[in-house]
Amino acid sequence: MTERQTEKKDWEKHLRRVGELDTDRQRILSLASDQAYREILDHPQPTALIHSFAEEDFFFLIHDIGPSDSLELLAMASARQWEYILDVEIWQRDRIDLKSATHWLNLLLKAAPTRFVHWVVEEKYDLIEYYLYNTVDVCIREHDEDISHLDGDFFTFDDVFYIRLIDTPDLRESDPETLEQQQAFLGNMLHRLAMTDHLRYQETILRAGNVLPAESEEEAFRFRNIRLAEKGFLPFDEAVGIYQPVNIKVLKKKEKQIATGKTPDFSSPIPLNLMASLDKDNRFSRALRMIRLDEAFQQIQVEFAGLCNQLASADQRPIHERNELHGIVKKACGYLEIGLERLADKKTGLDDNKTAAFIKSYPLIDIFRLGYAMVVNLRQRAKQWQQQSWFANNWLALSFWDEYLVGIIGGLLVNRPKFYDNSQSEGLYREFSSIEDVKSAYTALKQAMAFDDLFSCMPIDIDRLPEGYFITYKNFLLTLWARHELGLPVHPEPIEVETFKPFYRSLWRRRSQTPQIKKSVKSNFLGWLSEISAFSKEEISNNLGRALENLFDEIISEYGAVSAENLDPRFVHLFMLTAS
Repeated sequence: MTERQTEKKDWEKHLRRVGELDTDRQRILSLASDQAYREILDHPQPTALIHSFAEEDFFFLIHDIGPSDSLELLAMASARQWEYILDVEIWQRDRIDLKSATHWLNLLLKAAPTRFVHWVVEEKYDLIEYYLYNTVDVCIREHDEDISHLDGDFFTFDDVFYIRLIDTPDLRESDPETLEQQQAFLGNMLHRLAMTDHLRYQETILRAGNVLPAESEEEAFRFRNIRLAEKGFLPFDEAVGIYQPVNIKVLKKKEKQIATGKTPDFSSPIPLNLMASLDKDNRFSRALRMIRLDEAFQQIQVEFAGLCNQLASADQRPIHERNELHGIVKKACGYLEIGLERLADKKTGLDDNKTAAFIKSYPLIDIFRLGYAMVVNLRQRAKQWQQQSWFANNWLALSFWDEYLVGIIGGLLVNRPKFYDNSQSEGLYREFSSIEDVKSAYTALKQAMAFDDLFSCMPIDIDRLPEGYFITYKNFLLTLWARHELGLPVHPEPIEVETFKPFYRSLWRRRSQTPQIKKSVKSNFLGWLSEISAFSKEEISNNLGRALENLFDEIISEYGAVSAENLDPRFVHLFMLTAS
């Protein structure tokens, strides 16, 4: 067998073994955390298996099991996995959090003491020197110097460098556990370093005393950002570019190149937890399943991982748990779906085959930005309207538009627009997830704008609005109408309940099995609106027909079973009433 044949055989064997590790990794990550922990330890090559994990997957696994219970796994982790944990955990924005640094450095020291000591002084010396600068005082003794002036808090391993832990009264009082952990870590780490490589120990202590903290922290932050940027975790000022809207014509000129090649790339494993967080029934997931055997599959997975990571950076949402990851993935998929809908032909629509073709043809980040552009345009329209609207010019609060419209408009006006959905159990707002959400929000905004235009054309004295009433566009409009029908001045003032009762009785159809409002009443209402606003009946019907029908349906729902004699102003919110 020639040397070339031997190399080829070894390469094929290597690929086969890496493929087996990849299969084992996927299976293990689908298990419960405690079972996954046992499976890894029982694996024939546990270290190789752990090294095959994407840094993000290993990070989530450690958190699922519990960092303090994962020391055996941390001991087998690669240097890049250690570094990723520190990059994510010990930073608060652009500052190193010494409390978190103490916790994680101590865990790594416990997991693999000798390896950790070598690693921090050879590869992470900038971090450990910065940490020492902030946590210890160093005094260097000359060969003929008397040490009697040093108090008992100083300790030494060589009678040259005397070290004392910096006393932090605030930490001692507020968090004695962290202070105790810090003292134990420093004592253990420095002792091991001094016993392992005394010259390196002295060098580290000497350099730690000469650290320029601001410059050191800034440089460490820069390198940390570079490492995370390779995974899509860009600095905030760059990551927010994901929200830059893109024009559909520009997007269609930016087709991406799919890398070809039969050999799968295992050098940068794709985070499986991220892909596992995909809902199985959204468009993007179905399209991915259709191209699973395609050469574009792995590239699109990497692209999607980068998109989600950049989104997390732009939203400044640290991801430590799977549910947080699921939220980011769901948001990404929602705007991808909106973008894909925009790419589709309106006549033929969008099916899974077209979706697969689009995600192979265009960069995912641009499809996301195309979807987000629809929401941004809606937000800009809402802001422009709000600034010029009748209700704002008359100093009425946003609550004037009642619960549903307030929810929709309020969600559009925030910096990162949200969709109002009071049907969900977790909060009233969620991310836009489909073109239907955008259309629904647009319809609601258009309705509010139409009512606002209507009110702007009515000769109404807003100064007559009563105090102590929760005013909405519904009771505002219906009260004006009721006063007109009762022959009262058309002002936004409450009606005495006894005066209101004849009007109330006139609304309902008699001898109806279910409560219904007369058609003549609705017709009179439309005529009155046209008369007082100068809009034609056709214009009002086209712009507000459905909204006005809903308003009458709400009257039926609220008061259909209430007789005029039982009306109580305290419980009537669609009309402004007062007790006689």
